[in-house]
Amino acid sequence: MDLTIQAGSAAGSETLQVADSVFAAKMNDALVHQVVTAYMASARSGTKAQKNRSAVSGGGSKPFRQKGMGRARAGTSRSPIWRSGGVTFAASPSNHAQKVNRKMYRGALRSILSELVRQERIIVVPDISVGTPKTKALTSKLKELGLTEALIVCDQPDENLLLSARNLKDIFVCDVLEVNPVSLVGFENVLITAAAVKKLEERLS
Repeated sequence: MDLTIQAGSAAGSETLQVADSVFAAKMNDALVHQVVTAYMASARSGTKAQKNRSAVSGGGSKPFRQKGMGRARAGTSRSPIWRSGGVTFAASPSNHAQKVNRKMYRGALRSILSELVRQERIIVVPDISVGTPKTKALTSKLKELGLTEALIVCDQPDENLLLSARNLKDIFVCDVLEVNPVSLVGFENVLITAAAVKKLEERLS
């Protein structure tokens, strides 16, 4: 299939030929949902943790002798029933990662990209760059393309582009190798360079 390469406010006559297997694949809703859910679950930190009796510092020696003290015997001062002791059923850091193999992940990306093409939400441009690291320069360029919210995917984003986009909450710039299912479904439009399209095609073929 062919993707139209746009330049400025008008669509150009130039087209980019891409593989149907990547940009015209059948939409698999179940697969996309599974991969997006797994990707977001893997991003969870799972940092909730408490110390059990072995993790609490101190308590290595017997606090008092076994007999003759008139008290219940104790082997450590870090027992859960003692003050400053460990927690009985201590929470441990959780791993929320869900396994998704490479074939499933690439299949989900192909489904998402193909659906974006069908909905005309992918805009291909020859290049996207700004001369100065100014937010105004980037918004002006996006206005020419009729965009207010977009994921900008470049082959190699320059520093000026990254600096120009960092103050815009609805604009995010990423390298083509950083494209993931969550970012693709999270933006209304995807602005991508022709070189990045070819790299995506090689990656997912």
